Amino acid sequence: MDALPSVEPAGADASFGVTRVEVSGFRSARDVAFSPGPLCALVGEANAGKSNLLAAIRAVLDPAAAPLTAADVPKDGDGEVSIRVRLADGRTAALEASPGQDAVTVGANPPPLLFLPAEKRAGPLPAAWTTRRKGRATSVFKRAFARHTATPGAQALAVLDAVESCSSHGLGGLLLLIEEPELYLRPQAQRYLYRLLREFSLVGNQVIYSTHSPAFLDVTRMDELVFVERLVGTGTRALQPEPVSADEDFRVMTEFDAARSELFLARAVVLVEGLTEKLVLPFVFSALGYDVDREAISIVECGGKPNLPLFARICRATGVSFVVVHDSDRKTSGRLAPAEQALNALIAETAGEERVIVLDPDFEAVAGLSGHKRKPERAWREFAERAAVDMPGELVVVAERAISFVRAYAEARR
Repeated sequence: MDALPSVEPAGADASFGVTRVEVSGFRSARDVAFSPGPLCALVGEANAGKSNLLAAIRAVLDPAAAPLTAADVPKDGDGEVSIRVRLADGRTAALEASPGQDAVTVGANPPPLLFLPAEKRAGPLPAAWTTRRKGRATSVFKRAFARHTATPGAQALAVLDAVESCSSHGLGGLLLLIEEPELYLRPQAQRYLYRLLREFSLVGNQVIYSTHSPAFLDVTRMDELVFVERLVGTGTRALQPEPVSADEDFRVMTEFDAARSELFLARAVVLVEGLTEKLVLPFVFSALGYDVDREAISIVECGGKPNLPLFARICRATGVSFVVVHDSDRKTSGRLAPAEQALNALIAETAGEERVIVLDPDFEAVAGLSGHKRKPERAWREFAERAAVDMPGELVVVAERAISFVRAYAEARR
């Protein structure tokens, strides 16, 4: 870490950074708007347009380093490019271009900006760092890249080193645009870098990044997530969900680990009560000729039936297609206890009845399993040997429903 003179921490600077981004006619972004905070993650599949949004911000704030080219104007558009960025101090930077006319940039004096594209971190040369206005934070990054140039892995450590140094010395005033900060880092280092990026933002910097790693997604701060997708006919679009409510933030924090956070990166999600269903359902998909990983389907164990409404609300808020599977828990008498009846109704109301598949009275009965001893292991061993014709009809419906969501997802993006 850099040995810098001690300075007073900058603290979170409300007058620094970008508060609104509006992009029209730039690459795949025909009409996209979002409002980044001090830390903002762009989430979506490859080719959705995440990198294009980062490039748009760079183009308007550092036009000398990133001038518009013919490739930036989509062939099926009208040739009009408009990129507008509102800064935290209320000023606006804008880039406007039209056919046969050079781009015109107007407005505010841009903040110091550092752009770290993924492709520049795959070779032996230092990553491309560009900014018209340099400060102490950018100098730290420059020195870090000068030291770590031998391998892509070393460059990844250079990013970590520079962010750590700026955070510990309270160096603020930098807008960091970075593609896939997880590149070449082991899982533990990814989690550490994410914590450092948060500290980095708290001392008066802003970070806008694209990612495919759940380690860089915080469900307790959903307002920091921007979900990016690319649709046929409309191009790239962005969805920015509302934050979780104050009375749910602790539950979300304790229930969501990295495995469960994968739902943000899935094409479809199956929400289940517990481990047994999570272990069994991949065999159901496989028997029908589908591989859940190839189809980008996440089977998420929610830690019990009472958590299903919470996970369903998060899926709906983030636009992720999902199916909920749960037991009815009907008693042998045929009746439902009032508490179970109320919970079943809440799940149906939260998820939507069309997304809910109820196993009556429970998974064991539907699956033909007897007893509860070592249930996950017994279910796993038995379903591993079952053919498609022996799969319970209710579980087949679960798989087919999830696959239909995946096919609809792919069709919308062709």
